[in-house]
Amino acid sequence: MTKPQSAVVYCRVSTTKETQETSLARQREELTRYAKDQGFSVEAVFEDQHSGYDVDREGLLEMLDFMKESNIPVLFIQDETRLGRGNARMAVLHLLMKQEVIVYSLNEAGPLSLNEMDTMLLEILSIVEEYQRKLHNAKIRRGMKRAVERGYRPELNLRERGNLEGRDRIEVPIGEIVKLRDKGMTFKEIANTLQGLGFQVSKATVHRRYIEYIEEVERQQTTELPK
Repeated sequence: MTKPQSAVVYCRVSTTKETQETSLARQREELTRYAKDQGFSVEAVFEDQHSGYDVDREGLLEMLDFMKESNIPVLFIQDETRLGRGNARMAVLHLLMKQEVIVYSLNEAGPLSLNEMDTMLLEILSIVEEYQRKLHNAKIRRGMKRAVERGYRPELNLRERGNLEGRDRIEVPIGEIVKLRDKGMTFKEIANTLQGLGFQVSKATVHRRYIEYIEEVERQQTTELPK
């Protein structure tokens, strides 16, 4: 016997009023029954009593994490407004699309169908996100190129410090930050360069660690001054 495909159910009402409890319970019961009738195994039910214009919803966030971590490809909702309203709705739809989730709507008695405008907006979001990723990678390459042109040699400076691709590396190489700063590079350029080496550091982190280093050097120099 073939095991049913896994799915989750998401229910939402807009307020915490007691009158909304009945609606929430009805959604949960109807969607669970509908999913099983369609041959799916409901692994979890997530609920929110929260405005659809807000994406900071406990049930929604837990659902997105659960589906990603458990690799569950199907979601059942009453209708598309349960996911959200306005910009929040588009943001949730975009995330679900990225995870290749199939959304079933009880009101539509099948997979959720999007209108032409929604489809166009989601395509635009995907294109913008792709170009943002390309731009970020271009900045990393530019930062690395400028560092090398100024005499920086990562294969020497980072010798025996683990995987040069940087996977699983969490430390911040303060020595390399200081060297690159001494070569006249900006904190943003340093961050891009280190990201190219696999260090997940931001401009703010680079700046903070550099300032901490300078303050520590100055403190030590003050301590070592003859009395």
